Amino acid sequence: MRKLRIFNLPDWMRARFTDGQRFLILCTVAGVLCGLAAVAFHLAIHHVFEWLWESAEHAKASHWWWFPVILGLAPAIGGLAVGIILSRWAPNAVGSGIPQTKSAFYNEFGVIKLSDGVWRFVLGVFYVGLGNALGREGPTVHMCAAISSKLGQVFGLAKVRIQALVPVGMGAGIAAAFNAPLSAITFVFEELLDDFSSKALGGIVIAVVVAAAVSRVILGEDPVLTVHIHQDFNTNWWMLVALPIGLLSGIIGHGFVKSLLWTRGQMRQSKMPIWLRPAAGGLAMGLIGVTAYYMTGLFGDEQKGVFSIGYGSLTEAFENNLVVTVMLILFVFKFLAVIICYSSGGSGGLFSPTLFLGGMLGGIVGTGLVSLSQSTGLFTLPEANQVVGACVLLGMGALFASIVRCPFTSLLIIFEMTRNYALILPLMAGNMISYYLASRLLRVPLYNSLLLQDGMNLRKMPAYQGAQDYRNLPVSTIMTYDAVTANGDKNAKDNLDDLTPAQKHHGYPVVDGEGRLVGVICHHEMEEFVVAGDESTLTDALAKRHIISVTPDTSIRAAAAKLIKEDVLQVPVVSEKDEQKLIGVLTLHDIARQQNTASEMMGR
Repeated sequence: MRKLRIFNLPDWMRARFTDGQRFLILCTVAGVLCGLAAVAFHLAIHHVFEWLWESAEHAKASHWWWFPVILGLAPAIGGLAVGIILSRWAPNAVGSGIPQTKSAFYNEFGVIKLSDGVWRFVLGVFYVGLGNALGREGPTVHMCAAISSKLGQVFGLAKVRIQALVPVGMGAGIAAAFNAPLSAITFVFEELLDDFSSKALGGIVIAVVVAAAVSRVILGEDPVLTVHIHQDFNTNWWMLVALPIGLLSGIIGHGFVKSLLWTRGQMRQSKMPIWLRPAAGGLAMGLIGVTAYYMTGLFGDEQKGVFSIGYGSLTEAFENNLVVTVMLILFVFKFLAVIICYSSGGSGGLFSPTLFLGGMLGGIVGTGLVSLSQSTGLFTLPEANQVVGACVLLGMGALFASIVRCPFTSLLIIFEMTRNYALILPLMAGNMISYYLASRLLRVPLYNSLLLQDGMNLRKMPAYQGAQDYRNLPVSTIMTYDAVTANGDKNAKDNLDDLTPAQKHHGYPVVDGEGRLVGVICHHEMEEFVVAGDESTLTDALAKRHIISVTPDTSIRAAAAKLIKEDVLQVPVVSEKDEQKLIGVLTLHDIARQQNTASEMMGR
């Protein structure tokens, strides 16, 4: 990678400050720039959405049907603009941005183009500002990581320093987006760095503090999502409601992740042009949003249903201003809208939707608990507003822990939102249950699953470098996706002629004209066919051979055992539902490389 040297540090600065001190100075600069960028992003989305809503309200004064038409079509217009830009100029600005940030940190030494951050800003304002049901926090992370990475490139820092600036920008972005600095620090370690490192802490803390200060100067002292506890909570038996909320959140969070991955996979296989997919998703979002809006019957300034970020509706649920049916409608329709918007290739994050869904789930449980108390008289509860508000917060934390898989962040983010410590024990209980259940149901977390779905190999990710853990992970984390294949409709000589020197391997999966797997053949076998003058196609030559294969979910341990038992050096990785659908290749070299990496990490 060539270093970009645009600005050379003055000699007096190099002489006066050590390398570590210069790095901390850049962390401070990154905190200021990231704070300003995050606040600008927040205000831009807010004002665009408010303009849209006010325009629809104004048009309704002339003809009532203009209101649903404007709100129904605006997300599709935003999706169309985003789709065109993504397909032509900014492919890395799709989705939330956190998977792209992780990939750049581990696979590109933290090098992220500043243009990716700029496009993140533009597309987020278009997509979320025009009503699509995604959030701003994930894109803020990518945008701020790009800013801090660019700082390192501009000042000609070494690769390791550029890489170290990515978590700095990531923490600064979260701190400014949520105005929650403690949560920002824990999120960086849980999601990106995966373990605690005191060496990384200093620069991250500086940037987080500075970015949060910038946010508070401009936006005020309160967190972006402000909820007020009118009374102090006293630990009581009814807080055991956190246990069923945790169980429900674990199951629902798992269902959300699986639904998102499945829908995204189906959308990626569709024949619809890439540039049109976000528009189609936006149109579906508009129909869902308008339907939910009229079904709830709540037409206030703060109650805007499932459109855009939705913090207004979440606040209403916390204040116990929504009945169960309304919260259920908002939960179901938001669930569908988020999956459609994200899967269709929109540009937006999952933090806000996760908190929204968790809040509605908790509100439903809390309202049900209050109704049960009032109808049966079997037990007494504190004021209904207090119980429902507490359950909303418990649901937000538990579903966040289930979907995002950052349990400590899920604890702190609720604490920083409420500035109230009294709920910490039930919150810990619900969050841990939800996190544990979701982890058991699906081993690979959401953001890593999205990378795997994109064919990104995660063998360098720290979460897969533990000596005790990596053997139980699926082979999809270390397999090779871009396998070199042989053409089953050609003979051995023609296949050898087609291979370039860089494509020469020990063996090759053989596919027919329709891309269906018909077998595996070694390079030396094709050479032997040529020497023997055998001109039959590879499909005919392999017709009687048994295909040894594994699926992406096969554990590394089981795959290694199969390779040794069958005495082969590689196996094709095929779909669970279709054994002739080739996904990639797993070799003993892949397994050995992962084992060596794990041993090095353990100091062996």
